[in-house]
Amino acid sequence: MDVAREAGLSKTTVSAALNGTGRLSAEVRAHARETARRMGYRPNATARLLRAGHARLIGFTAREYVEAPWSYLESPYLSELTHTTAQLALEHGYAMVLLPNCSPRDEWTDLPVDAVILADPEADDPLVDDFLAAGIPVFTDQRVEGRQGGYWVDIDYDAAMRSVLDHLAAQGARDIVLIAPQNDSQWAQRSMDSYLAWCGERGIAPHAVATQRPGNAAVLKAADEVLSEGPPPDALFALAEVSPPLMIDVARKHGLSVPDDVLLVCCSEDPVAAHCAPPVTTLSMQPSAIAAAGMELLLDALESGNVEPAGRVVPTRLDVRASSLRKTRE
Repeated sequence: MDVAREAGLSKTTVSAALNGTGRLSAEVRAHARETARRMGYRPNATARLLRAGHARLIGFTAREYVEAPWSYLESPYLSELTHTTAQLALEHGYAMVLLPNCSPRDEWTDLPVDAVILADPEADDPLVDDFLAAGIPVFTDQRVEGRQGGYWVDIDYDAAMRSVLDHLAAQGARDIVLIAPQNDSQWAQRSMDSYLAWCGERGIAPHAVATQRPGNAAVLKAADEVLSEGPPPDALFALAEVSPPLMIDVARKHGLSVPDDVLLVCCSEDPVAAHCAPPVTTLSMQPSAIAAAGMELLLDALESGNVEPAGRVVPTRLDVRASSLRKTRE
């Protein structure tokens, strides 16, 4: 090592000085570090932290629709979830690295992560199994409940769905079309189960349309097809995330008024919903609350070394606005 030769010290001594280890006098440690600075040497921070047993690095990805890459940061929900988790990580001295949703499994093995956050994983997601088997804490949904190193935050899917469906029914809706994502995330599967159960309890024929891809285009296409089939339904519930004003535009394209002809509810975190004409009723999954609760569990595990599983349920919020309210006729 050039630094050792220049400082007149052994490689072992210089290594200990630069990494903050070993029994060295303050003078020797300072001399080695000053020599390294003068020569432009910078120790490998990742290697140093790994030797100490941690890298203070948390990995993050969304695991919904893993068959093909998509930019999950375009989703208002995932964007808010990512922002809040990153902010909390930084506040506690951790960095967060983002990976594509369909990253190969071996790409993760090259990262010295202390923990990972997997949003909306697949059923039996191999990444969940890989990390838990390696002893790396995982923050994800309730599917990891009871597994050592698994930390989960989730919502009450049935309560969330019924809050919307009961509200629409109270406004007189009888043909409520659900536009839902088609994947095996817990969010998609359990929400659909709740919708079918609710319809069955009331003797109402379910009318669900699946979206094959994330993003506005897929949801708008599904809505357009529904409204082109014949007599329009009296309510649309877009569970798959979509821009609320674009849903109003689709209805208008078919000569329909929201809410006079069709009631509209969107599962959305987009703040523009409150400023549409008319303002759009939204079901919020509370991503900031999910992130805060999950990071509290995860950071406590990282700092304490406790690997006992833990989880929490976060309530959703239904913001009722004009798009789902029948106007009183005189």
